[in-house]
Amino acid sequence: MRVISGTKKGLHLKAVPGQSTRPTTDKVKESIFNMIGPYFEGGSMLDLYGGSGSIAIESLSRGMDHAVIVDRDKKAIETIYSNLKLCKLEDQAEVFRNESARAIKAIVKKGLTFHLIFLDPPYKKQRLSEELSFIAEKNLLAPNGVIVVEHSIDVELDNTYVKLEKVKSERYGDTEISIYEYGK
Repeated sequence: MRVISGTKKGLHLKAVPGQSTRPTTDKVKESIFNMIGPYFEGGSMLDLYGGSGSIAIESLSRGMDHAVIVDRDKKAIETIYSNLKLCKLEDQAEVFRNESARAIKAIVKKGLTFHLIFLDPPYKKQRLSEELSFIAEKNLLAPNGVIVVEHSIDVELDNTYVKLEKVKSERYGDTEISIYEYGK
């Protein structure tokens, strides 16, 4: 696993030890950023299921100013901190050990919005429809922002959630990437 592009290109990242996380492959990660970027001129991003922190680090490497990374697993949090330190990005990221539903409720209370939101829950424990609806209802996505959802091809997501519309979808083996934006 490595940083594919940007200011931290080529740096190798640590994976979370054990089988508790499913890392996004470099091929899928590169495809995601080609679909939504590939580079950014500032902004903030939320990775609600941080894993190793690789998506947030890639976003920062490609021009995002700030990342909020959430994961409930202790090993994942330790790996995220380690990878941020390795990439010298500690000052551009906030890391929280929390369950996703509690984390987005806390984010709402802080009044934060994000230009990029990445959702990649454990496939068997996903609550994506509820999370997408909540994110839309609470306006967590900044105007002109994008939500990237990585999910199993077995998960059927709606084309709309409140004000969000699916604008693109791609399959990679047993993984599907769905992109949502605010409807026009």
